[in-house]
Amino acid sequence: MAAKVKIRSRSGTSTNDMQDAAWHMHMHTVESGLATLISASPAVKHQPATSNQPKSPSLLAQFPTKTLLSSMGVSIIDAQRDIILNVIRSTTQGQWKVLVLDDTSKKLLDNVLHADDILNESITNIEKIEDRRPKNPDVDAIYLISPQTHIVDCVMADLERRRYRKTNLIWTSLLPPHMKERLDKSAVARDQITIFRVLNIDFFPRESHLVTFRDPWSFPILFHPACNNLIRQHMEDLAQKIVGVCVALGEFPDIRYYRPRTPTHEASVLCSHLARFVQEELNLYANFHKDFPPPSNRPRATLYITDRSMDVFAPLLHEFTYQAMAHDLLPIREGDKSTYKTIVNQGTPKQEEKDYEISEKDRIWVENRHLHMKDTIEKLMGDFQKFIDENPHFTKESDPSGMNGLNTIKDMLAGLPQFEEMKGAYSLHLGMAQECMDLFQRHKLPDMASVEQILATGLDEDYRKPKHVTDQVVRTLDDDAIVMPDRLRLIALYLIYKDGLLPADLIKLLLHAQLPPQHAEMLHNFGLLGVRTSRNLKDSRPPPIPLFPQKPPPTLVQEEYALSRFETALQRLLANHATNTVDATVFPYIKPPIDLGENDIGPAPTSLRSAKPTWAKAKSSTTEPRQRVIVFMAGGATYSESRVCYDMTRQSNKEVFLLTSHMLTPAFFLRQVGDLSTDKRKLGIPAEQPPKQAPAHLFERDEPPPPAPRPVQAPLKPAVPAQPPTQAMNNMSLNSKQANGTATATPAPSSSKLQKDPEKKKRHFFSSKR
Repeated sequence: MAAKVKIRSRSGTSTNDMQDAAWHMHMHTVESGLATLISASPAVKHQPATSNQPKSPSLLAQFPTKTLLSSMGVSIIDAQRDIILNVIRSTTQGQWKVLVLDDTSKKLLDNVLHADDILNESITNIEKIEDRRPKNPDVDAIYLISPQTHIVDCVMADLERRRYRKTNLIWTSLLPPHMKERLDKSAVARDQITIFRVLNIDFFPRESHLVTFRDPWSFPILFHPACNNLIRQHMEDLAQKIVGVCVALGEFPDIRYYRPRTPTHEASVLCSHLARFVQEELNLYANFHKDFPPPSNRPRATLYITDRSMDVFAPLLHEFTYQAMAHDLLPIREGDKSTYKTIVNQGTPKQEEKDYEISEKDRIWVENRHLHMKDTIEKLMGDFQKFIDENPHFTKESDPSGMNGLNTIKDMLAGLPQFEEMKGAYSLHLGMAQECMDLFQRHKLPDMASVEQILATGLDEDYRKPKHVTDQVVRTLDDDAIVMPDRLRLIALYLIYKDGLLPADLIKLLLHAQLPPQHAEMLHNFGLLGVRTSRNLKDSRPPPIPLFPQKPPPTLVQEEYALSRFETALQRLLANHATNTVDATVFPYIKPPIDLGENDIGPAPTSLRSAKPTWAKAKSSTTEPRQRVIVFMAGGATYSESRVCYDMTRQSNKEVFLLTSHMLTPAFFLRQVGDLSTDKRKLGIPAEQPPKQAPAHLFERDEPPPPAPRPVQAPLKPAVPAQPPTQAMNNMSLNSKQANGTATATPAPSSSKLQKDPEKKKRHFFSSKR
């Protein structure tokens, strides 16, 4: 067990040596422990597999099959997948149909479904509405499309050309009135459309309890001073997406919203307006769907509408849990998928670069992403040791002196061709963990994080008022190992901690950190998020009232986690919700429930038992349906906030879902804050771009069919002299037939029915590109 070294900075002296020793001692122990584990395993020579040896078990059988989702309740990924498959299944009813998608709806389906999932529901082909497509007038089509003007143009072009026999229109979200009116007034549309439905699925489940809208433009629209003309439409769009998640979960929640105590910024009313939009959309949906919400004995859900200004510390701090640390430090590419490029089979002739997807399908990622990095590494090593114990015939004899921790495991994995899936997954995460730790040490993140925690919490490691904070900030900025982006983060945190700086002092601090003074403009943009960024020399204003009262210091201090003392505002909110102590002046209701017990509201008597004296789970032999808490974070959410939602779900009697426009990393957050002073015309906001146009080829007239070829006249045969009928009669038999029966053959009857080709289905792929 590694020695515990207390990290202190009260004296104002440098804590570099002690912090470095503490972390390095622990990591040395971890990696030495790994070497000991491997060297202690039986040194059995690698034996070639024989027919008498047991077959290699699957990856899932190699390690504990316990999944974290068992205590997490429903998965929003599964909920959206079921909605899509059910509507396709109910529309096809076993009859073959074509599925038509647009670019947006295809991304929605790609996110939760595979091609085979769709094709197995009597779908013969999957087509893109923007692409060139042959006419198929003998088959009905299902259009699963998004409500955009150019998509409606595409639909009308198909209807006017009768591209398919009948049309089933299914929209991913509510169609604007003017678009629906256009379809209603069209005679060809009325003649061909047999089904018209709205699914409300315009959102992207990223994890089982995390939903994003893949809309990073939401941040400038909500907070840029020049984007006021875009806000109303954007809020209506956000409200529809939020309602879509509520519908997928079968919840009609009570709505509460964040209202700052002492608002200083224009966007302080953002949450109240958005909450009202959501309430209106929910009421509208319930009016048109009398079966919503479905019957349930679950306590009524609560929806919190919050925004990024509620917590500006969380996007700036270094977090040392695996997922947050990886996204902060590593070049993980974000797009339709999250991918990380790594080298496989390093040092062998098969060495190559490979992109790995990081998603819910990766069990190792799901089990480790919310663990502290030291716990992640210990778990990876423990799981791999379990594999060695269960498969000793794969362990090579090695020189114990050559063991080097994580690198040793990676080398061993390269020699196990029988376990390709396991090799790929563990090579990925061992490599990511190793790279994170290399950067952790190289950039002196322990020193950096020690100061960050003081600035974010207002307390030192002993939970006392810190001393010489400015000196600690300046010394940290002087360290050459601290990279420039981290210096900017530290200055931003110091600015927030000080509740504003003299403009001249801010410039001096930037110059001392060797940062360009132009960054001062970006830092002043924090004022648009409610942060006071400047003060006068004689300004004696009182310190701001904290959003949540300061907690008493813990009775048992976990010294190993001294760099992770900060609790996000969302964590405090969820903890207060679990104990029914949320301040109604800061988080008021849109429509107060009849029973102000709040968490005890629900149609079933069991809801009266959901309020607990503490948010921790009570040990009980019976399982009661848990109340669901849905949190929307406008302007982007952090991975630390996502983690606390999972933690609260596991540790309380609540099930928490986090919704947001997009996920933030510290670098991306600072970039977006900087954009708030940029001319909005340079930001390329999609809502201000020219509207998309339907492809011209959809409006082209069908080419007339080529003329039928003229029959070729057979050459004239030489004249044959006529014979008397008696000669033919002499050669005729009463039982004769024409050779091969050709004279009596009749043409096969024609059929207008579609001939089902079982192989046709296999030739179409959901994600194929034309």
